[in-house]
Amino acid sequence: MLQLSINALKPLTYHLELGAKLAQLRAHGVILLGSGNVVHNLGRLRWDEPDKAFERAARFDEAVVDQLRMDPSAILKVVEHPDYKLAVPTADHFIPMLYMAGVAAASGEPMEPLLRGYSMGSLSMTCYGIGTGLGCREEDGAATLPADVPAEQTNI
Repeated sequence: MLQLSINALKPLTYHLELGAKLAQLRAHGVILLGSGNVVHNLGRLRWDEPDKAFERAARFDEAVVDQLRMDPSAILKVVEHPDYKLAVPTADHFIPMLYMAGVAAASGEPMEPLLRGYSMGSLSMTCYGIGTGLGCREEDGAATLPADVPAEQTNI
């Protein structure tokens, strides 16, 4: 396993281009993973609403899903979205998706959501796959925690 560090000094285009360069590793049997929650505003959490989304968070997350399905190479169009600044106050959870968008663009494969959901108003739990053959159905919704697991013991 190789872990990439995010170089916050580089522009967003750098990360998208790096992902495109990494795409060729797939031909050698390397599995590429990107983590993070695209909508990730810790300063605006609503702890008492574990399965809710602010309208702005849902709008932005949906715009990202749509862009990744249509043209992952143009994902940076979403930084012009009116909800971007509140959805992505810092890029640390946005950049891993850029790596994967670069992979998808280089391979010609769309990114499809594997899981959709929201937490505490300002977090999206949307996870993506490329070439997995999996996908999520909107009617399935997000996975829920077992009743006996306290929220402070999760990785939300």
